[in-house]
Amino acid sequence: MDELEEIRAKKLRNLMSEMSTPNIEKPIAISDRNFDQTLKSYPLIVIDCWAAWCAPCRAITPVVDQLAKEYSGKAVFGKLNVDENPETTQRFSIMAIPTLLVMKNAKEVDRIVGVISKSQLEAKVNSFL
Repeated sequence: MDELEEIRAKKLRNLMSEMSTPNIEKPIAISDRNFDQTLKSYPLIVIDCWAAWCAPCRAITPVVDQLAKEYSGKAVFGKLNVDENPETTQRFSIMAIPTLLVMKNAKEVDRIVGVISKSQLEAKVNSFL
């Protein structure tokens, strides 16, 4: 009986290590090309859909950068330029920017449109940890 429990514990440890989030302290670049693979790679990812010409997008960038560092090992943050990646933008019907897509296990679990405070975004992320 002890041997069976030991095998179960070992399998559980292996599974948990496969699903753990790496320590990434900066938002990663996401594109049409790597979007699906990126979703499969991280259990929880917050994707900032933005454009260079968008002032509100520039306003939320420091918040995203700061949370990427603070949540390293718990969640991954990414940036998707909507002008350069029309396929993903259309696929997720992104009509306004900034739009933050909260993806858990490769599925959209929340969407935030517009600028929000650090504490509001933190609360959203914490609700999915």
